[in-house]
Amino acid sequence: MRIKNKFLVAMVIGTFAVISCDSQLDIDPQQSIDSEIALNTSDNVVSVLIGAYNGLSDDDMFGGQFQLEADLLANSNTASEVTWTGSFEEPEQIWQKSILVENSQVSQTWLASYNTINLANNVLSALDVVDAGIRGRVEGEAKFIRGVSYFNLLKLYAQPYSAGNVSTNLGVPIVTEPTTSITEENNVSRGTVEQGYTQVISDLTEAESLLPPTNGVFANANVAAAFLSRVYLQQENYTGARDAADRVIGSDNYSLTGTYAGAFNSGSNTTEDVFSIQVSEQDGANSVNLFYAGSSFGGRGDVDINATHTAIYEAGDDRLNLFYTDGATRTGKWMDQFANIGVIRLAEMYLTRAEGNFRLNETEGDTPLNDLNRIRDRVNLPLYILPTDFDIDDILLERKLELMFEGQLLHDLKRTQRSIGDIPYDADRIVYPIPQRERDANPNLDQNSGYGN
Repeated sequence: MRIKNKFLVAMVIGTFAVISCDSQLDIDPQQSIDSEIALNTSDNVVSVLIGAYNGLSDDDMFGGQFQLEADLLANSNTASEVTWTGSFEEPEQIWQKSILVENSQVSQTWLASYNTINLANNVLSALDVVDAGIRGRVEGEAKFIRGVSYFNLLKLYAQPYSAGNVSTNLGVPIVTEPTTSITEENNVSRGTVEQGYTQVISDLTEAESLLPPTNGVFANANVAAAFLSRVYLQQENYTGARDAADRVIGSDNYSLTGTYAGAFNSGSNTTEDVFSIQVSEQDGANSVNLFYAGSSFGGRGDVDINATHTAIYEAGDDRLNLFYTDGATRTGKWMDQFANIGVIRLAEMYLTRAEGNFRLNETEGDTPLNDLNRIRDRVNLPLYILPTDFDIDDILLERKLELMFEGQLLHDLKRTQRSIGDIPYDADRIVYPIPQRERDANPNLDQNSGYGN
């Protein structure tokens, strides 16, 4: 969810740098907080927690860049399904898989993520002053935010879990204490991929145990479980992914919207939204609208959708009806600049449970046949009759088409070891470099392979 009054948040959290909605601005990475001022009452700690949610919803994170960057990296340059036509060079580098270590967007995503992690760490450091009645919830929300932030960093700045030796492949620096000032002690080295995933799973597991089943538009136990399903899926832990998704489905807190289009462009959470970024006419910035929508709907039209993509859908697929023409073919998922930004939908949980059960040859919660047919029935496609009517490739294709332009394709390709055109899933060029500005400030940060030292 996005809490937008950054000036009020800044007043509460003291000297923290507030990240601008303009990704091109330079940001001072020296972020600190005066605990004597900001963390001395329960209300102040909760305000810092709201600041952490604000960070999670920043346009350099779930406010747009996580979706855009993953889509651009997942695009094959040999059979392009999408084309970056915007004027900014940084996304162009990402789309072309020719990223420079000085790429400012790569740097901004890193900075926004660690700013958010630092806010969460500050909340966790001050739990003793939080009112007993809400302390567990506050701890759970802070651990949720930290775990999700580290998970997203690992997916972009490290080799995928499916590649090589996770106990030696470099992940990202793991910091679990608040940074109150910048000294040489803060020059943390990169942990391994395994250490990163261990931290993420610990945070999200504890979050699920601490959070209530409902929590307004903030994270609840089901939201933590939904993200755990994504984490386990990246690890090819199909039992863990299936079971976490099944917990979300089994909560009965969510239901598929009646139509596919009904899952998008809503000013409030739909029945299908497990977690979404809150946007309104009074507050917030919906950057997925900015990137994906044409000028008729308030966007810049930076991403054109090519016929190589729309040709993949079966005839009669209602998802085709959500595309529209506005200078070029565009996705209709993000037409309303004041609509919420869905991050995890119930449809994904059905697809994860279907894939997990199919790979395990099990039927926990329901059969893969029934789960796939729920997705296909909503978009008016013929239903499968027998379990032998489909295979794992059909499940993965259904997942691609259902979740397209929501930032999931890149990570699905990597975890299943599928190439991006002629680029191998573990190629250096589809892993972000460690930002040069960070390495200039911290000599302990080793650079990723393929980007020099």
